[in-house]
Amino acid sequence: MPQSSGVSRRGFLGRSAVVGAGIAFVGSTEMLLAPGASAAQGGNDQGEDRNGNGRGPRPEFGYGPLVADPAGRLALPAGFSYQIVTQAGVTKLESGHPTPSNHDGTGAFNRHGGGTVLVNNHELGGLVDKTPLPVPHIDGYVYDPAIAGGCTVVEADKHGRRIREYVGVAGTSTNCAGGKTPWDTWLTCEETETLAGQNGATKDHGYVFEVDPYDTRANRDPKPVKALGRFAHEAAAVDPWRGHIYLTEDAGNPNGLLYRWEPPRGFRGGRGRLKGLADTAGTLAAMKAVDASGKHVDDLSRATEIGTTYAVSWIPVPDRDARTVSVRKQFADTDITRGRKIEGTWWGDGGAYVVTSFARAESPVQHDGQVWFYDPARRTLALKLRFGVNPNPAVDGAFDGPDNITVSPHGGVVLAEDGDGIQHLVGATSKNRAYPLARNDVNEGTADKPEYSEFTGPTFSQDGRILFANVQTPGTMFAITGPWRHHADL
Repeated sequence: MPQSSGVSRRGFLGRSAVVGAGIAFVGSTEMLLAPGASAAQGGNDQGEDRNGNGRGPRPEFGYGPLVADPAGRLALPAGFSYQIVTQAGVTKLESGHPTPSNHDGTGAFNRHGGGTVLVNNHELGGLVDKTPLPVPHIDGYVYDPAIAGGCTVVEADKHGRRIREYVGVAGTSTNCAGGKTPWDTWLTCEETETLAGQNGATKDHGYVFEVDPYDTRANRDPKPVKALGRFAHEAAAVDPWRGHIYLTEDAGNPNGLLYRWEPPRGFRGGRGRLKGLADTAGTLAAMKAVDASGKHVDDLSRATEIGTTYAVSWIPVPDRDARTVSVRKQFADTDITRGRKIEGTWWGDGGAYVVTSFARAESPVQHDGQVWFYDPARRTLALKLRFGVNPNPAVDGAFDGPDNITVSPHGGVVLAEDGDGIQHLVGATSKNRAYPLARNDVNEGTADKPEYSEFTGPTFSQDGRILFANVQTPGTMFAITGPWRHHADL
């Protein structure tokens, strides 16, 4: 497979400051940066060790500038390299079918005997017979025989080299992001509200499905977890202690919501147990936030200062299956708190990180991305990161529109850009520093009007050695390796 040394609609913070595109990042418990400040950009400033002794020049933060890829695919810092794990239309499944297109959210699990098992979403919402590279309809693994989306399961060795790929679930629609469970399965989320009879679908869509990365028999006869509601799901994060599941909604008219599913009394999560829940089991509720004065917050975009913290309550959803009225439309604006493009979520540091990708005219305040942290013990939501509006996304250096998120074993988080112009994978830590990890150099447009597909599904192997990430279209999964180091200590 091709190798070289060596990100989509909206981006992050680059190596140079851009007026109006500032970013600030704080840790999960304290405000570390003054409101309105930008994250530090690295450099060779003098530092001290933990005992206060001088230690000479501090090495450049991050991993240095990105180096252009001779193959024209993925620019990475010097010393890093990539493997292509899967490629739409090029690599093959065990069934002999080509790898499906439109790679999206991805979960990584330990592989028995070494390596990694990955469950890879394919964000396909069209009809299977009209989609060039659908998720193959393998007997026993199909939900809706008319629809092209689903997940594949990929096995890779300890170096990130592909071993095999096969279908996890097929016949689902617009499988966007999702989330790992504490019992090592993957929740794949349908980002749609299509009902049977609409757009050629033969079954209702807008659900969450559970995919087992180890047991193919558990994936037979796919059944939606209707207890988690029917809406334009984006991602899911599971609280391993309380059993709550946090669910994001990427929707507009009106803006979407952040949801929490509380399990019924006595329920304990485990492999296949979600599938056995009654359709109305537990409580699905939407977030309502109030500020320090007790004033209701109607939309998350109103927060402009890093460290802004809201008290949170959860308002039960009247009709979670939403066959006549979309879930987000069942509430008055005074009942809940909305957010434009509530996208990625990831459990880490004792809570759920939640991303709102960007906000424009449909929101009270414009921005190019926010990262929030929900603390279930304190029942608070705190703004950790905010992007100002990027004035020139075509110029490399500023970032905008974060989407998928993962917590890095090397400190901080990794975000996938889904913004305008140039696309990156970006790292950020609680030390108020951000840095590019990768850039997508595949131009799908023209020299005069370049277009670059978004990054999706960043996730680390369990040993932290490999960062797996995708470029969505046509669909490529990369395994990125290099001289990782812990940034929280810099």
